[in-house]
Amino acid sequence: MIRTRALRKTFRTRDKGLFGPRTVKTAVDGLDLEIPPGRVTGLLGLNGAGKTSTIKILATLLRPTSGTVTLDGLDVVGYAREARRRINLIAGGERMVYAKLTGAENLRYFGHLYDVPNPVLRPRIGELLELVGLTGAADTPVERYSRGMTQRLSIARDLRRMVAALAAEGRGVLLTSHYLTEVEELCEHVYVISGGRHLAAGSPAELKAATGSHRSVRVTVTNPSPALESAVAGFTAGLGVRAQLETTGEGALLVTVRHPEDVAGPLAGAIVAAGGAIGGLEVTEASLEDAVLALTGAAPAPAHPRSAVAA
Repeated sequence: MIRTRALRKTFRTRDKGLFGPRTVKTAVDGLDLEIPPGRVTGLLGLNGAGKTSTIKILATLLRPTSGTVTLDGLDVVGYAREARRRINLIAGGERMVYAKLTGAENLRYFGHLYDVPNPVLRPRIGELLELVGLTGAADTPVERYSRGMTQRLSIARDLRRMVAALAAEGRGVLLTSHYLTEVEELCEHVYVISGGRHLAAGSPAELKAATGSHRSVRVTVTNPSPALESAVAGFTAGLGVRAQLETTGEGALLVTVRHPEDVAGPLAGAIVAAGGAIGGLEVTEASLEDAVLALTGAAPAPAHPRSAVAA
């Protein structure tokens, strides 16, 4: 079990160059986390939320200003060397491969790092290189790869499989990533932070439900009328929601309804029964990204590499 209590990290910085006044920046502010064995736990937030500082503290790469971090009862700060024997930090992104090694050597290195048996590792390296289209560059040093080739090699490291395998072994895993579909797929429990503080926690489904991030049904009606709009209003009132109505440049009506249940069929039926002609229907599932943006009240952040701590 990885546990933090009242975790806090501050930095002294200068706002206006070398001789400017010093200010204190708080990166992590009273954070409580629990990562139990056998579970993949997510840590999400926009840029500057405090994710990287938290991961570095858990990996013993950064000392907290105050608060505690324990690993199965061991004080990670006071016994950092012992803690490092129990912790793996797995980072993604194109920088997390070694330029002087070949593509095959990189995969062999990381396979040995995570104790993959040689009889399994040898064929797996070939399969992964073929999967990402790098078979012909297997024996080429990565420093001669293009950026796209390097990114494909990073993908071949197969972080998802590593994370799932670590959890299956009974290890506690904390995963942070801007690839939220990956987090939604792998994590049973997610913490959302902002400004270094805890905002919300729960399963991806619970976070989506709590923020009203429901699936969206959009129907294009080619012959709108007041009677049809009244029928849609009556249908959605019965669901306890309101429809969003927009008129397109071609004169069609876009009817959008957000609801946790699958209402596409009944909505289409109500429109047709009211004399509407349907020109298109689109269903978009709610995403964890919708929930995070609703919680933080901010615009989407650019993609960044992902990382995980396992213990």
